[in-house]
Amino acid sequence: MEETKYSNRTIPKISLYDFPNRLPEITAQLIHAAETDGFFALTDHGIPPSEIEAQFAAAERFFALPDATKALVPFTHLNTGWEKGAQVRPSTGVADQKESYQMQYGAAMQHSWLPESVLPGFKAQSLAFMRRAQHVSEKLMLCFARGLGFADDYFVKAHDVTRPNAQTVLRILHYFEMDPRVPTPEGYYRAGAHADWDFVTLLFQRPGQSGLEICPGREVCTEFGLGDTWTKVEPAEGEIVCNM
Repeated sequence: MEETKYSNRTIPKISLYDFPNRLPEITAQLIHAAETDGFFALTDHGIPPSEIEAQFAAAERFFALPDATKALVPFTHLNTGWEKGAQVRPSTGVADQKESYQMQYGAAMQHSWLPESVLPGFKAQSLAFMRRAQHVSEKLMLCFARGLGFADDYFVKAHDVTRPNAQTVLRILHYFEMDPRVPTPEGYYRAGAHADWDFVTLLFQRPGQSGLEICPGREVCTEFGLGDTWTKVEPAEGEIVCNM
């Protein structure tokens, strides 16, 4: 397989500080980032690092459970639940080396929450974090709607999480540990090249746990971008990396 080419480009960092008074400035920055880089990092977004870390801790509690317990809430066609080594990327043809659990707000989660007795506090913690992330997302929706000349609530209404069939998802991920003393096996992918779906992805990362590599869609010349130039994005505390 051809060796991946990398660049040292940076992605824009956009502060949401004083959002109501800086709305025109922030809107212009977001539109520019979307039209050029396709990725950007948010700062001053209102979710403190302690709350982000608390959700990571909740995810660790979930993934530490036995597989037989996690299998009580299997992945479903409603885009909820737990899977392990089941997501095959078209770019690789093999399953990602990870497990994930997807959560939503409404009726789709009726049978996809573990009982409180199995994982105390997890549901309440996760729903609270989802609401915090949704608040940030809606600020982006407002800006992009305004930047595109739509009504301010155009995207917010389309992603109204009070709708029973809303597809807004919080996905927690556990990439399997690798032994740094051993070469990476040929064809081993924690997550193969892919494009995300829906409006925007908010990616929360822990400093020191890197792995994200990006190739903006407008720069992809080869199938799945496998022959193109990629950029490694190192996590910074409190930042949220977003892609459109």
